[in-house]
Amino acid sequence: MKTDTGSTLSFFSGFKPIRIATSGAEINGVIGGSGPPLLLLHGWPQTHVEWHRVAPMLAAHFTVIATDLRGYGDSSIPAEGSNHEGYSKRAMACDQIEVMRSLGFDRFAVAGHDRGARVGQRMAIDYPDAIKKLALIDVVPTYKLYTHLTKEFATVYYHWFLLIQPPPLPETILGNSAEFFLRTWAFSGLIPEVITAEAFAHYLRCFTNPATLHAMCEDYRAGATIDLEHEKKDLEKKIECPVLVIWGAKGAMGLLYDVPAEWQAMAIDVHGKVFDGGHWLPEQFPEDVSAELISFLK
Repeated sequence: MKTDTGSTLSFFSGFKPIRIATSGAEINGVIGGSGPPLLLLHGWPQTHVEWHRVAPMLAAHFTVIATDLRGYGDSSIPAEGSNHEGYSKRAMACDQIEVMRSLGFDRFAVAGHDRGARVGQRMAIDYPDAIKKLALIDVVPTYKLYTHLTKEFATVYYHWFLLIQPPPLPETILGNSAEFFLRTWAFSGLIPEVITAEAFAHYLRCFTNPATLHAMCEDYRAGATIDLEHEKKDLEKKIECPVLVIWGAKGAMGLLYDVPAEWQAMAIDVHGKVFDGGHWLPEQFPEDVSAELISFLK
């Protein structure tokens, strides 16, 4: 393990920076607290900073590790490889398993939001002996979304279909209007009450790095190709560990899907909790999300 002076420590009082080389990437993040290990995985277009309001509360009960997925934030940016396999959830899951093992944790809990939840799902399928419990925030399985596509989902989540277009189309469109896009679509009306000005500045810094933006698009390209192949092969495999599903009643997942029912088809033991909010729950309801995670994980 190598440590590095990260620019995000101002968000995580009492935490330490980490930068860990895996077999396929270098993963950036922070670690703090004490107790059983808990890995926090962020969504798009964010980084591990999305947990800055939640992590201190969790650190009173757990050893909290919050990382940037490969290609995101300040983690390294591997090549996409054949069929976007460099950004498959399998590759991302392997990174995070290796990070935790390098820290001495062979068995641990995972909480993931958005893209991070999809990585957590793959971790639980590929490494069932490593994942004690899994919390999934505001997602429905990717395979369901692509194989049962509706006009309503495509309308709200149109960015899924923009980001999977061949490069450099989405990279050019978003790169030329990065701040406008993040302010008026991704985080519309949420700055600074939900997404703090400091957090937004950090997300924008990462989003405007052309290599990072390309990697973030590759994540979605993988989601529409190689990830679907992996999920189709594993349809008969159930997630074995207990699963907590948290979602927002006002978000697309809550409005368009029976979220717990979708995961009950994928896992053996599913618990559910809905919040009266949208998609950005760790930053919108940090106290409530923390309390729910603590109750489930303990």
